[in-house]
Amino acid sequence: MQVAVTKSLFDWESLEDSPRLSTLRKLLASVPDAALLDGLRQARGRGRDDYPVQVLWGVVLLTIALRHPTFEACLDELGRNAELRRLIGIASEDGVPKKWNVSRFLDGLGQEPHHTRLREVFDQMARRLGRSVPDLGRNAAGDATALNARRKQDDAALAGEEAQGLPQPSGGRKEYTDDSGKVTRVVEWFGYKLHLVVDVKHEVSLAYRITDSGTGDGETLPALVEQAQANLPAGRIRTLAYDKAADTNDVHAVLDQAQIKPLIQMRNLWKEESEKMLPGHDGNSNIVYDEAGTVYCYDRVSQPIVRHPMAYTGYEHQRGTLKYRCPAVHEGWTCPSQSVCNAGRTFGLSVRIKREIDLRRFPPIPRATKQFERRYKGRTAVERVNARLKVFWGADDGNIRGARRFHGFVGAVMVVHLGFATLLASIPRREGTLGKLRLSPIAKALHAELAG
Repeated sequence: MQVAVTKSLFDWESLEDSPRLSTLRKLLASVPDAALLDGLRQARGRGRDDYPVQVLWGVVLLTIALRHPTFEACLDELGRNAELRRLIGIASEDGVPKKWNVSRFLDGLGQEPHHTRLREVFDQMARRLGRSVPDLGRNAAGDATALNARRKQDDAALAGEEAQGLPQPSGGRKEYTDDSGKVTRVVEWFGYKLHLVVDVKHEVSLAYRITDSGTGDGETLPALVEQAQANLPAGRIRTLAYDKAADTNDVHAVLDQAQIKPLIQMRNLWKEESEKMLPGHDGNSNIVYDEAGTVYCYDRVSQPIVRHPMAYTGYEHQRGTLKYRCPAVHEGWTCPSQSVCNAGRTFGLSVRIKREIDLRRFPPIPRATKQFERRYKGRTAVERVNARLKVFWGADDGNIRGARRFHGFVGAVMVVHLGFATLLASIPRREGTLGKLRLSPIAKALHAELAG
């Protein structure tokens, strides 16, 4: 893999459709899977070891990394390619596993404690990137996407998966509406939902959760935020963008406690009222706010009366307040009510709103600001990550049967995702001719992490 020095740190477009052996070797070496494989060996005990655990694990990773549509396709290639076999420790063609061996391995990978250890592999890789990349996770975004799956037919196996607490695949439905509330598109699927928190700039996953198709985004977001915070240095996450599915009081309370600025669209819940008076103001005041938390003042001298959005001048963290000023004075235009409202004040009328009145309605970055609109656009990074996971690496295969196998497979996809992210950030960058390669400071830090 060759990446120009002018490309971004995580240049996902440079990924090869058919990775070279050297790339695959580095990918496998970047995965801290020792504890996971040791646990799987202990679970196997003294049973037959015709196909060692590390071989089966290698087959799963290679199937995803080489973008094979099925495990059978990867096993066929291993039967033909001696160098690829040696890469995962297979000495001869006779040592290539059968498809049912891989299927049973995936079933075991989704059982406890291996399922938890698989997530820990992801967490270790995310923490390694967080230590090496100074701005990773500074601006984050989250979303959920549909994944297709199939149920097991065996009732005893279903009971075992349910006893473990794994959700079973179920029917899901999502409706898309226009501004007037009319349904414009309906998406239905049978399977799960994958919830992600990713870095907006680098498009690297920081946390993930798999739930049944009926779980709301707001229910899962607190656990995702906790996982992402644990995978990054303290205080790294500053903003989190999410769509209106996460616009709940509980989510805003969690983000406020974590000192993360929410960039979440407001759900329309007011049916009859269009605006309200600010607490502490009476009928003589001309200051109101709407459902989205935008603050307005009324020019009551003009006929008809005119409403102006007040000028947002910043978030006062120590006071926990949002500060607004007279828009006429702040923007330099004349208002007929200026002498009445400002009463000789040089900077005009100022209003401070305590966020504790309504955390959901008064976030540190108000919705009616250019900063909110600019940062909220970063939420599209999640959609691009979802596309890579589902289409490029096959997380939305739809042929995985059983909750354990599905959780094991998707966990392996997430590990491959961070493995390629590690390679992109750590490989030497090409400057000029092919003979001029150099390591960036971040690449040197990652090499030190990998050596350790």
